Amino acid sequence: MLNAYDILETIRMIQDECLDIRTITMGISLLDCIDSDINKACRKVYDKITKKSKDLVKVGADIEKEFGIPIINKRISVTPIAIVSAACGGSPVLFAKALDEAAKAVGVNLIGGYSALVQKGFSAGDRELIESIPEALSVTERVCSSVNVGSTKTGINLDACKIMGRIIKECAEKTVDKACFGAAKLVVFCNAVEDNPFMAGAFHGVGEPDCMINVGVSGPGVVRSALSKYPEADISEIADIIKKTSYKITRIGQLVGVTASERLNVPFGIVDLSLAPTPAVGDSVAHILEEIGLERCGTHGTTATLALLNDAVKKGGVMACSRIGGLSGAFIPVSEDAGMIDAAKSGALTVEKLEAMTAVCSVGLDMIVVPGDTTPDTLAAIIADEAAIGMVNSKTTAVRIIPAIGKQVGEELDWGGLFGCGPVMPLKKESASKFINRGGQIPAPMQSLKN
Repeated sequence: MLNAYDILETIRMIQDECLDIRTITMGISLLDCIDSDINKACRKVYDKITKKSKDLVKVGADIEKEFGIPIINKRISVTPIAIVSAACGGSPVLFAKALDEAAKAVGVNLIGGYSALVQKGFSAGDRELIESIPEALSVTERVCSSVNVGSTKTGINLDACKIMGRIIKECAEKTVDKACFGAAKLVVFCNAVEDNPFMAGAFHGVGEPDCMINVGVSGPGVVRSALSKYPEADISEIADIIKKTSYKITRIGQLVGVTASERLNVPFGIVDLSLAPTPAVGDSVAHILEEIGLERCGTHGTTATLALLNDAVKKGGVMACSRIGGLSGAFIPVSEDAGMIDAAKSGALTVEKLEAMTAVCSVGLDMIVVPGDTTPDTLAAIIADEAAIGMVNSKTTAVRIIPAIGKQVGEELDWGGLFGCGPVMPLKKESASKFINRGGQIPAPMQSLKN
């Protein structure tokens, strides 16, 4: 039961500590849109999305006004298009255009699901879609893409890693006039989850209902503010403070999700309690780690403090809501986090340290800007490294990396808004091409035998 103190505390979190609902995402199945005629299939896709989500933005705005809780993004995720397009002849880019037109028609910020799942090999439609990604992301505004190249159960598709290294480079080259933004809308996963509401990696899994609502909550500023009140607390007390704060944040997310579900007359899915930062001052995961006791994010001790944060966030969320899902934990996107940006510019935060941190956080190497002359094989090797961390640790990992075409270390790309700006970070010079070009399947680890 809410009391006056709870209400006032929530108001303070929203006004002073950057608390928001980062996204309400409607997941829509497109399995019933499959047709051998690509034009008919695209029309079915457009019609279903616009019918199911016609009130999504309005309902989100109404809830925002009624409860006074900022809802930053209204988004849509759909069935991986490689599945839908497999029955058709013609270019999958037609589906990307249909998704983009539907997203514009209903007014959502982004639409995810221009995706393929190739962790164990390529089925019909997968290669065609993957090869079309650079064009699809260059000719659309709101479409996001993802490819799953590995899992704990199947191992890692090294051939897919090699292809995705080249695709990422082509995405950057095709959008060089937009600060290489095409690559920022593409995620390569290991162990991708089917109910992720966060872009650019959201897609609607084949095991999900026909239509549902998922909520993504954010609140790094709230957590940091709570910790700042206890400068002398020991590490066990720090974990307890984070858990209690996460509990409160999650309850707000559940309220929004249940309300949106009722008003849209679709099932409520999950709350993804991920501390998703923004470039705004006071809304940084890096600053939470520094509040715990690091002089600068990236120094020794960063992985341990991030592990503590991620675990406490999940424990607090699970106590607050029985429908915690998605990725849930702490995101570390460099360009979207003011503290990460500063740490990267100072040299305290490196790609190697970020890779170590991904073993204990929610996702992986996120919004990393690298030199424009980085080779596709080096990008593929980075993907393989990150996929290996996910595969062995039975967790979701991902790579969203942007080659800054024409730029070198010390320069930066600037997209503004939630995407922020990214300093170009140095990479190792030595080649991994022989490894990448061996191809084949990296075998699944022993953990895969759990059954």
